[in-house]
Amino acid sequence: MSTLPCEIVLVEDSDEDAELTLRALKRRNFANAVHRLADGAAALDFFFQDDAEAAAKTPPRVVLLDLKLPKVSGLDILRRLKSEARTRTVPVVILTSSKEDRDLTEAYRLGANSYIVKPVEFDKFVQAIETFGMYWMLVNQPEP
Repeated sequence: MSTLPCEIVLVEDSDEDAELTLRALKRRNFANAVHRLADGAAALDFFFQDDAEAAAKTPPRVVLLDLKLPKVSGLDILRRLKSEARTRTVPVVILTSSKEDRDLTEAYRLGANSYIVKPVEFDKFVQAIETFGMYWMLVNQPEP
């Protein structure tokens, strides 16, 4: 697990969606400190595997979390992040292809800060990610 600071943790199993997300963030210079994790188990390891190292790590400004992940679901990761004192206040933005009401409702019930359905069209996908970056990296004031 890296102890280097990262501002955005991207938990996304699709290489294509991850690449599109990183490209959109780079267009607005928000991709300098992004750490991508490709499955749910890797996300849990990143945040919780070594408690001493994790406690010393600066939490990210925001987590971009897909729901449909291999090994551990995005909802299970969200549940764990929001149940631990050290990660509870880290904003979690769901970025998923799921338009299911039950996923939306459960994500907000578990403490998601935002829910974005991935647009299918490239331009709209890029616009959604750029808007995300502008808000979470420039407008939103993180907890000190």
